[in-house]
Amino acid sequence: MTDDPTRPLDGLQLALITNRLEAIVGAMMNTLQRSARSAIMNVARDFSCGVLTADDEILTVAESLPCHTFSGPDIQARYMKTVHPELRRGDAFLHNSPYHGNSHAADWCILAPVIDDAGVHRFTVFAKAHVADCGNSIPTTFYADAADVYQEGALIFPCTKVQSEYEVVDDFVRQCEVRIRVPKMWHGDFLAILGSTRTGERRLLELLDELGPDTLKRYESAWFDYCEDRMANAIGELPAGTARISLAHDPLPGAPDGVPLNMDLAVDPEAARIVIDLTDNLDCQPVGLNLTEATATSNAMAGIFSSLPYQVPPNAGSFRRIDVRLRENCVVGIPRHPASCSAATTNLAETLGKSVAMGMAKLGEGFGMAEIGKVLPPAMGVISGVDPREGRGPFINFLCLLVTNGAGAPYADGWLTVIGVGVAGLQLHDSVEIDEMKYPIEVRRQVIILDSVSAGRFRGALGAYVEYGPVGTRLEVIYMSDGTKTAPLGVRGGQPGARAGQRKRLVGGELVELEAHGRVVLEPGETIISLSTGGGGYGSPLERDPLSVRKDVREGWVSRERAAEVYGVALDVDDEVEPEETRELRERLAAAAGAIGAVAS
Repeated sequence: MTDDPTRPLDGLQLALITNRLEAIVGAMMNTLQRSARSAIMNVARDFSCGVLTADDEILTVAESLPCHTFSGPDIQARYMKTVHPELRRGDAFLHNSPYHGNSHAADWCILAPVIDDAGVHRFTVFAKAHVADCGNSIPTTFYADAADVYQEGALIFPCTKVQSEYEVVDDFVRQCEVRIRVPKMWHGDFLAILGSTRTGERRLLELLDELGPDTLKRYESAWFDYCEDRMANAIGELPAGTARISLAHDPLPGAPDGVPLNMDLAVDPEAARIVIDLTDNLDCQPVGLNLTEATATSNAMAGIFSSLPYQVPPNAGSFRRIDVRLRENCVVGIPRHPASCSAATTNLAETLGKSVAMGMAKLGEGFGMAEIGKVLPPAMGVISGVDPREGRGPFINFLCLLVTNGAGAPYADGWLTVIGVGVAGLQLHDSVEIDEMKYPIEVRRQVIILDSVSAGRFRGALGAYVEYGPVGTRLEVIYMSDGTKTAPLGVRGGQPGARAGQRKRLVGGELVELEAHGRVVLEPGETIISLSTGGGGYGSPLERDPLSVRKDVREGWVSRERAAEVYGVALDVDDEVEPEETRELRERLAAAAGAIGAVAS
């Protein structure tokens, strides 16, 4: 491809360069997953990679977590140039400060400027990964009830140089080794994140040599314009209007009444703009749920992207059509130091993203989603202890066992693997075998729960039962489950999903109810039980295709009794639909629902 600065790029060139960039971020992801040591990285894949322009705009991101990539790296790159105005090839910076653009302190983001042979800064690559331990005062990377950042205790690096002339800064490594509970595992994970950025840098320098900087600069402009046009067209197909959705996170220490959240949505198809206003919310709270600027923006936009009529690439071009309004010192806005943002990627962030998709559903039939399920039950707890096998020593890891959470949508049932709007099904579930190999635990059971599905024309995912415990040692589990008090809601006549729950099974088999937010020590022979939510249903259950109900019954997800009582579907002894009886049953249920509605009104 010749570098003619006067010639506009055609569609074929645009597609080819886009594919090359996607291959580059894919190689970054592959490098990180294959070289990381902790299970949360190399099994669950809780990390993201991308490329920014020299002007700090998000150009290309890998197929990875929206809560990492829709906003944040751009803010971090701008801060990098503020505190390090003289960038040189071979530099790399660790930036995990929630007050300067990062998601939360446990997501370690390494930024590396890509500087060509002429000494010109052309791109910035980033790799952001959830580390197994971030130095918190207690062994968890999500400290839900931390009153402030000092109680949280995390190591925070506001764009600190960790590599100069491609040599790792030893001072930085020594600081981490005395504050991280698993220094050897941490060091391997750190080098994996760093190696990912260097993979991206090397591939981009090759692309610069091949195509020239002028062609790539023209590509950036053309690509952003194309993606903006695609987003404008998608918004043009949405229903016009405004909606307010008010949800709340369950009570927790530091917020005994819970944390309410208000989301105001305005869609203007004619102007092709969406505005999300989050300013009417509480100030930062003395808990670890406060969002960062990055997670408030990212999860709001994730709610939009999950509701579009077709796929639009997420980058600075498509983001031009979205306005997320935040205010400082707000629990879902821009945090003010020393507010704790330890759980800024999960609990309240998920509540925000779900509210946007629900707002879209409120605007019109065929849009948005029901409420996605709640997050971080014990199946996604942080485990820690001392591994007695072969003198392995201390361990800590963020589990990602079976959690479903998928919500009913206008044309599909809820996914069993979505986990949350901020991860969008792109974080993987753990391999039980690998978890048991890496850590002294036994996963005794993982199943979906009969009749835990939220009913609707399109149902939500079922809830999940997970039980696990230690092998030959004590195990500490720290979790912060939302949804024990409030179930995920349905929309447009859909029903809510099941609530969450958590229990401890003693050695003798007795079950003990646990608090929604817990720090539990398990002795050998004891286990912890995680009951996670599904997601809400979309549309009336009486409108669900009877054959879909029959399939759910045959799969063992819905009982015959619930099929009749909720869906109005009658099945014979062979689980075949009885058409006439089903019609009569649905007519009776619809009449009863109408009568109840009339009385209630």
